[in-house]
Amino acid sequence: MTEPTPSPADGEEDDTKRKFREALERKQAQARSGSAHENGGGKNLHAHGPAANKRTFRRKSG
Repeated sequence: MTEPTPSPADGEEDDTKRKFREALERKQAQARSGSAHENGGGKNLHAHGPAANKRTFRRKSG
């Protein structure tokens, strides 16, 4: 059997795929190089101050 000869369109398609693949690899490499926030502190557990200073609401008496 004879092998099909690659047409010029196939070469262009391979070139396009190669360019997209290279762009994706650059994008992924840039994302990996960024900070993963591994050394960041935990959540702020006391965002609104101590509970002893909570406001109390009372009805107006007069």
